[in-house]
Amino acid sequence: MTQGEALTILKTGANVFLTGEPGSGKTHTINAFIAWLRASGIEPSVTAATGIAATHVGGMTLHAWSGIGISESLSCADVDRIASKEHVARRILKARVLIIEEVSMLSAATLEMADAICREVRRTALPFGGLTVIAVGDFFQLPPVSHGKEAVFSYASPVWRELNFITCYLTEQFRQDDADFLSVLSAIRSGEIEELHREQLLARHTEPVDLPQSAPKLFSHNADVDRINAAELAKLPGTVKAFRMSAKGKDTLVEGLKRGCLSPEVLELKEGAAVMFTKNSPQGKFVNGTLGTVVGWSSDGMPIVETHDGGRLTAEPMEWQLEEQGKVKASVAQIPLRLSYAMTVHKSQGMSMDAAVMDLSRAFEYGQGYVALSRVRRLSGVYLTGLNQRALEVHPEILERDRDFRSASEAAQDAFGQLPAEDVRMMQKKFVKACGGAFQDESERSGKAKDRKRNAATKGLPGRLAETLQTVRDATTLREAAKDRGVAPSTIVKHLEELSELGKLSRSDFAHLVPLAVLDEVHEAFATTPGDRLSPVFHALHGRYSFETIRLVRLMRQRVSP
Repeated sequence: MTQGEALTILKTGANVFLTGEPGSGKTHTINAFIAWLRASGIEPSVTAATGIAATHVGGMTLHAWSGIGISESLSCADVDRIASKEHVARRILKARVLIIEEVSMLSAATLEMADAICREVRRTALPFGGLTVIAVGDFFQLPPVSHGKEAVFSYASPVWRELNFITCYLTEQFRQDDADFLSVLSAIRSGEIEELHREQLLARHTEPVDLPQSAPKLFSHNADVDRINAAELAKLPGTVKAFRMSAKGKDTLVEGLKRGCLSPEVLELKEGAAVMFTKNSPQGKFVNGTLGTVVGWSSDGMPIVETHDGGRLTAEPMEWQLEEQGKVKASVAQIPLRLSYAMTVHKSQGMSMDAAVMDLSRAFEYGQGYVALSRVRRLSGVYLTGLNQRALEVHPEILERDRDFRSASEAAQDAFGQLPAEDVRMMQKKFVKACGGAFQDESERSGKAKDRKRNAATKGLPGRLAETLQTVRDATTLREAAKDRGVAPSTIVKHLEELSELGKLSRSDFAHLVPLAVLDEVHEAFATTPGDRLSPVFHALHGRYSFETIRLVRLMRQRVSP
């Protein structure tokens, strides 16, 4: 199912389970749905299974939202006590749409407890008190924390069955475009790892002396991460500059934000420190996972970061907020950076990286290796220092369930595909009205979209290529083009390569995406390395520039008209 098809179904007000492989656009799709709800005057309740995931979406954990806290079970008296709390009852009564991110990490027991509170507060036997529930996640990724017990996934709960989810399984890939790497990831996901796949991974085994210094290291345990980050920072000359997190709001809410924030409460940096951005820039200057190096300090003492694509920017404090019904209940502010020498696999979930060093010799949880590997865009960006059997395993129970999810998604795709557009529009209109919002007719596209469609018609190009071409012409950077188009930067470059093969691309269409200084340096690297392959150039440049940037320069060197 495409993102557009899933979004159409989400807008009807059905309970939806939105899933798909890493990099398939789950976050992009749910953000588009949230934006549509808010444009219609409906404020969704955005929650997540973990604090880290909650900070990514500007919401709170489902535990906090429902009032269940750290409870592992609830008696009838507990349900009455929690439901009688004014602040809990108020937020649940005001809610219309409940979004639950990273549902794979939510246990069946937690789902049932939150459901019981909602039914009690809203005085109805309907699941979750009749709220529209949207569950988002991929069960092949990290499972629920089990505290020594066998993990029971949320889909095993009777409440999941009562919600009668429509499954939307996204099948497009926007992160990886390396066919060999996708083959390895698919083999892990399907439980069909063969010797060939193992050999492909082991070929990426790298000795410590050959590891790229700029790539983050992913570990299974926190102790390894803390030790390496502290040691690497200590090696640098100069004085440490410390940036302290500020906070507003109720202490308990602030503490939850601090635990989930990827930037530390006290961020210690030196000039020369390798860092990673921990938040998306609203202007598209960086994303969660962008790598760089601290090269100096601004006039007001803020770190200046040179990113791996050659850009320089000043990292200024940003806010992580906890919102409820459109109101900010608590916030923390910090420089959106962390040291990038090392981080846990758990905290990397949701990121996209050009390269990463991984020690998977101590992987202990199903899906841990799959999550780590799938953060990276290409196999050439994977640097393995260790690998055990568990790193290549996903939970066996999920293999069978995944087939069911795919089949259900295909059935939903067929059913909605056969509905007249006017019927779907009326379903969406009724949903918005029932939520107290104002429906906005989207039958007319914006002028910009119309222009792109006309452009495609006149050039005889497939719509996706025509839209990418126009987007690239209008954008000032590759990152901006990817954001406007709603795809990964690698997809933009892939479309440009297709346009080149069709003879429909000129240098002037995209040359502005690469700064002149960067262009010259990458050109020189191509001239001094054999062939036209990307990896030798990437390593010759010591990872300073992304593979996408190198591909753009290679495209200019090929037979593209001026």
